[in-house]
Amino acid sequence: MRNLLTSALLIFMLVSCGQDSNDFDATGNFEADEVIVSAEATGKIVELKIAEGLQVKAGQSIGYIDTIQLFLKKKQLQYSITALLAKQPDAESQLSTLQKQIETVEYEKKRVENLLKDDAATKKQLDDLNAQLDLLKKQYQSLKTSLAITTRSIQSETLPIKAQIEQLEDQLTKSVIVNPIDGTVLIKYAEQDEVIMAGKAIYKIADLSTILFRAYISGDQLTAVKLGQKVKVMVDDGKDGSNAYEGILEWVSDKAEFTPKTIQTKDERSNLVYAIKIKVKNDGFLKIGMYGEVTFN
Repeated sequence: MRNLLTSALLIFMLVSCGQDSNDFDATGNFEADEVIVSAEATGKIVELKIAEGLQVKAGQSIGYIDTIQLFLKKKQLQYSITALLAKQPDAESQLSTLQKQIETVEYEKKRVENLLKDDAATKKQLDDLNAQLDLLKKQYQSLKTSLAITTRSIQSETLPIKAQIEQLEDQLTKSVIVNPIDGTVLIKYAEQDEVIMAGKAIYKIADLSTILFRAYISGDQLTAVKLGQKVKVMVDDGKDGSNAYEGILEWVSDKAEFTPKTIQTKDERSNLVYAIKIKVKNDGFLKIGMYGEVTFN
């Protein structure tokens, strides 16, 4: 009887320990939405004001790439536009000469008309003045049209140059390294005074104020979860205890996959699992890669 009681007690303890060791619905690790910031220009990094672990704001300028050659090229193109525009004809000066002649003929015409009333001038004199006035007006209009065409032609020649200047201004803008999001610098790939190519990574950043917990559940557990559901995530505090965090289930994969070797589900015999993501507000304790356990109820 004593041996029987001892055996029963041992079995009870083993069962209890087995239940306590699996007092969760899924396990997983913390991750973050990481952004790799790459260079948009080629050249020497003149200034780079970041360090791993530094918190930076969205829109903050954290450095720039050498822009001297771009600036000089832009200046050269601006001089080219100035030289072209200097070739424009002085329309006002050239037209004013004809305008004076027209005004002189019109004055003479009025004088002859008055003399003609007193029979002090002939009809032929008036006809000659009218013909001369018509010719001058046609010359004025022709010259005005010609000068306008020449001016528009020269101005149109500046348009391709202006487009090149706009391209250079875009490159100058992209030479300034602007941080895209609020977050913490995780990895720094480049250093100041380093020559970098466009497209090369400069640093990696992530917003750690809200962190994601990725776990895997079996097909049988799908009915127990729904988007927006509040769950509890437990994380070891390093002192034989654990910290509890409230999370919100924000994503459930629509495709099953084979269970990753490092992941344990509630039903360890499951071959196919579904990935889930839980958003957790970070108090500074949670780190990327940290292990945790989640319960749905």
